[in-house]
Amino acid sequence: MKVHNVEMIMSAVRPEQYPAEGYPEFALAGRSNVGKSSFINKMIGRKSLARTSSTPGKTQTLNFYKIEEQLFFVDVPGYGYARVSKSSRETWGRMIEEYLVGREHLRAVIQIIDLRHPPTKDDCAMYDFLVHYNIPAIVIATKADKIPRGKWEKHKKIVREGLNLRKSDPLLLFSSAKPMGMDEAWVEIERRMELPEKENE
Repeated sequence: MKVHNVEMIMSAVRPEQYPAEGYPEFALAGRSNVGKSSFINKMIGRKSLARTSSTPGKTQTLNFYKIEEQLFFVDVPGYGYARVSKSSRETWGRMIEEYLVGREHLRAVIQIIDLRHPPTKDDCAMYDFLVHYNIPAIVIATKADKIPRGKWEKHKKIVREGLNLRKSDPLLLFSSAKPMGMDEAWVEIERRMELPEKENE
């Protein structure tokens, strides 16, 4: 997808605040500071629309980015940052769960992990949550430029086995520092844009 028009239209914490356009939505999930904002900026061809922060745990809302009047990226609070208070984590957890489980326009969760390391306990818990609720995932293994090409398959295998990845969920290598993985990610996103909406249970 060639992205020319994109804007961050709102931050939401409750269903009544979600956008009403009805476009397909793709949630961005990952550990704090794993590179969600960098992924968004690279995918939409902007340098700083999605704000990167040196302070993990700063994102506290669901941030909706409207792209080409066709879809939304939804940046959710990062997980796994211990210095965020327990009460804040619980509040964010309820907000994220309410969105992921109940949002009929959600097509898939783009889960971003660090290819350099095995999936963390929090990465696995997030993926297990998606499996439990039968939510499709696109797993993006970022920072691939930090690993020699000859070791990519080894690290991909570690990720697949660590998450117990479903065959239906793609695992894509990505780098925001180099033009790598963006086209493949858009292919997976566009393919899911055409799928029917899930029904609320």
